[in-house]
Amino acid sequence: MEVELFEELMMTVLVGGLVLFMAFIVWDLAKKSKAGRFGTMILFLALGLGVLGFIIKSFVIAGLEGV
Repeated sequence: MEVELFEELMMTVLVGGLVLFMAFIVWDLAKKSKAGRFGTMILFLALGLGVLGFIIKSFVIAGLEGV
């Protein structure tokens, strides 16, 4: 396995794991602070926008490399 392929694979896997861990932290924070349904939605919306940005960046980079 080439180093570049390994780095790309590990970046995707480890960032995905980090996102899941952050989702757990946000859920725990919402639960402990008694944020309610609306507050929990807002917290996850903020996290979701960050994740969406990471996914969009991956598609943009793949699109530019294909051109």
